[in-house]
Amino acid sequence: MPQVSADDLVGTLVPPPIFVGESFATYLPDPEQPTQAAAVAALEVFAARVAAPTPERSWWRRAPAPPEGRAGIYLDGGFGVGKTHLLASLWHAAPAPKLFGTFVELTNLVGAVGFADCVERLSGHQLVCIDEFELDDPGDTVLMSTLLQRLTDAGVKLAATSNTLPDRLGEERFAAADFLREIQGLASRFDVVRIEGPDYRHRGASVGPEPVAEAQLVEAERARASVASDDFDALLDHLATLHPSRYGALVSGIDAAVWRGVHPIADQAVALRFVVLVDRLYDRGVQVVAGGAPLSEVFTPDMLRGGYRKKYYRALSRLIALAR
Repeated sequence: MPQVSADDLVGTLVPPPIFVGESFATYLPDPEQPTQAAAVAALEVFAARVAAPTPERSWWRRAPAPPEGRAGIYLDGGFGVGKTHLLASLWHAAPAPKLFGTFVELTNLVGAVGFADCVERLSGHQLVCIDEFELDDPGDTVLMSTLLQRLTDAGVKLAATSNTLPDRLGEERFAAADFLREIQGLASRFDVVRIEGPDYRHRGASVGPEPVAEAQLVEAERARASVASDDFDALLDHLATLHPSRYGALVSGIDAAVWRGVHPIADQAVALRFVVLVDRLYDRGVQVVAGGAPLSEVFTPDMLRGGYRKKYYRALSRLIALAR
């Protein structure tokens, strides 16, 4: 039951440990996917814009024109094309102060400290990076539209990644047409960069690993220094008792997660909490060793056809990579 203060929440808004040493130079574009190299070039230009000093105004001369481009850059692409790698590379290349967090982490921060306090804490930064940008409900739409407006008005540069174009956020989740003005307002703040390519996490492997037998689960528990070993249902029940902003602290410091009795999740709310847990495990490179049903079946077919399917497919991509 980790306790996390508001200052701790802000302090953890940096790239995940698995991307701590990454840069534009360590991203290897696929020669058959020219959009990948183009994305690197666009982000290098954007990083220079973030680093450029703000023109000073005076009464006797006009300030030079600001650099061209919108206040934000938006990386759109499928699963496993390296969007988070590139976003982390931009963060490393930009001057401080700067923040890096997922969309869920930022909305959790607003919930933890309040909207006004959140705006105050973020407005002094040069750059705010938002990974996995998505709108799940009307409240998020209005909240993020207002937050990003306040930040860009304060001169903050924004960078985001998503599997959905910004003008189509929220589709199939709620009556997005009723919030079209808010969604269009969000989209107008970003220049969109499309990244194509296959999921690198699954190259050379079309399916996830088979469930492990009990003897292998025990071996995994003994082979590592710090292991979280749980019954799958007990784990899901425990997640319901914690605010998602604490999931990172929950898994901090463990080498592996061992799960017994994995099965398809039938409840949407439970599944969405599990997605957040998978993201935090992936951020920290925690190996997953699981018995029961295959991890590829943890989300039901109905969920994989529904409005949250992109969240679930991203989680599967990451979860299977951790298990492999």
